[in-house]
Formats: sequence, structure tokens, C-alpha cells
Amino acid sequence: MNQDSGLFIEALQRQDLAALRKVPKADLHNHFMLGGDRKWIRENCGIQIDPVTQPLASMAEMDQWSQKQINAHFGGRSGRLIMLEATLRQAVKDGVQVLEIGEDVWALKHFYQGDIQNLLSSWDAVRQAVVPQIELRFQVGMSRHCGIDYLMEKLAPFWDRPEFYALDLYGDENAQPIENFIPIYRRARQSGWVLKAHVGEWGSAMDVQKAVDCLDLDEVQHGLAAAQDPAVMAYLKARQVRLNLTPSSNYLLGRVPSLAQHPIAAFKAAGIEVTINSDDVLIFDSDVSKEYLRLYQAGTLSAQQLDEIRLEGLKKLKAKAFEAMQENVA
Repeated sequence: MNQDSGLFIEALQRQDLAALRKVPKADLHNHFMLGGDRKWIRENCGIQIDPVTQPLASMAEMDQWSQKQINAHFGGRSGRLIMLEATLRQAVKDGVQVLEIGEDVWALKHFYQGDIQNLLSSWDAVRQAVVPQIELRFQVGMSRHCGIDYLMEKLAPFWDRPEFYALDLYGDENAQPIENFIPIYRRARQSGWVLKAHVGEWGSAMDVQKAVDCLDLDEVQHGLAAAQDPAVMAYLKARQVRLNLTPSSNYLLGRVPSLAQHPIAAFKAAGIEVTINSDDVLIFDSDVSKEYLRLYQAGTLSAQQLDEIRLEGLKKLKAKAFEAMQENVA
């Protein structure tokens, strides 16, 4: 056992949140507009953002919360960069050393004059000012509600840019058939990106398997529904697909009855790679250290198991296209 693992396990056993924050960890499922340090926002922007404390009735209710608490105050470019800084400060405060966040494709035109270099320079300036030491993996995000032709047009400036690490898809899982996105994901694979999608938060186990199969996913954001079918769990294990889970978010959106009953334990027992992440810190009061502690306090997983998950998050996951390219070179 290395020193960090020893400190992490001891901190969990003592239920010492401050000590947990000092141990390196990753946050691989974080929406940066909702991921900031609420104390820093209050002190620097004069805005108090309170998290929800009881399960919400629907995603629509969450969207209403976001409109009132976030979009009303941070809607423009300057607000967006403030929330980026707040998220980076939250990550440092929480001991996060690997952070995966990104911009939606539509934002390039609205906030960065359609200039990809403007986007990259803006983000890097904030990162350098706040956390130059953090490993920031920059994702490209897109909504299921957008047409495929529109998305392909908006993605054109992003293709083959080595600055981007992953592609992610989010929004209503029933907005349109997952097969529609196959051309986009094939093109993203050519760019060597890690391929992700939000799936199985609201849909079925077969929805998870279908998305992985159609889009050749490396990772699934959520994937909770896979626990309903042992065959799908076996499929995920065989494909070495990682699930980036967000326990407090799942509970407060009514997707699990309690943290003690969260399927992360079943996934771990089945040999599926999982990570623990924040999703939306400002909504769910869900920084990564709290997520580990809450699962330990709920008896969901042991301290040793939680440390294994922590180490999984810190592991570099290369895209299949990158690995294939390296094999060809060799």
C-alpha cells in the first residue's frame, strides 16, 4: 500500500473530511457551470448558491433550479469564465489532480467568436492563473436535442485538435435514437478522443448496452440501469467500459433510494471499472471527497474498495484510436 492509500483509508475510517481532501483524486464527471466553490462565489460575486437537500421530482425541476441559481447570474462569456475559475478552485480545494470538464459545441460561436484558439486561450489563461499544476482533460460536449447535421457543422473546428481529450453526449436519453450519433462518434474516434455518453441514468440496461455497442464507448457517464441486468454488466466488463458514477446526484434525482443501495457496489463486485465523481457540486453539495465519505458512512463500500476506485480515477485512459496508432507505429 502506498502512502496516499494509507492516508486515504485512515481518513475514511476516522471520517475526517479535511484529511480526505489532502489525498489526490480525480473528478471525471463534472459539469463546470455547476461545479464551483460556493464559498468563493459568495465572497467574490456576492451570490449565495444553496444546494438542494431533498430529492427532486424530475430533470425539469433541476433545470429550473439551474436557471434561477446559475443562468440568471452567469449567462454571458465573463460569467462562464467566472464559473470555470470557481470549478478549478473547487477542484484544488478538494484535492482533485485530474479534472475532466469541457464546453458544449454551441458555445464556440456564442462566447468565443467561433474561434477555437480563442476558446483554448481563454480556458488556459484561467487554468494558469488558478491551477497550473492540475491535469485538465478538456472535453467536447453536445446535446441529444440537436440535429446531427447541426452538430457535425459545430464540431468541424474541433476535429483532430490534440488539445481535446474526450467527446461527451448528454440531455434527454429519449430525445432521438442513439444510432443517429454513430457518424459523429466514428469521426471522433478518428481524432483519437476518448468516447463517452450520458446513458442509463434514466433509461434501461439495454439502453446502456446499445449505446456502448453503437457508439463504441470507452466510458459511460452514469450507467446506473446496467445493474438491472447481469448480462449487461458482464458485457460492460468484457468491453472494459468504465462507469463514471455520481452517487449524491443519483440519490437527489431519485435514481436510487439511498446511497446504501447505490449499484456501485454491484458494479465493483462484478469487476466493472467505476469512478466516483461530483456531477454538479453546486446543486448536490457533491464534491468528490464528500462522495467517498458518504458512501463509506452508508456502508456501501469498504475503505479499501473506495481507495481502489480512487486509484482507478487517476489512471490514464487512452482512446482506442490512440492505442491503435501507437501499435501501428511500433
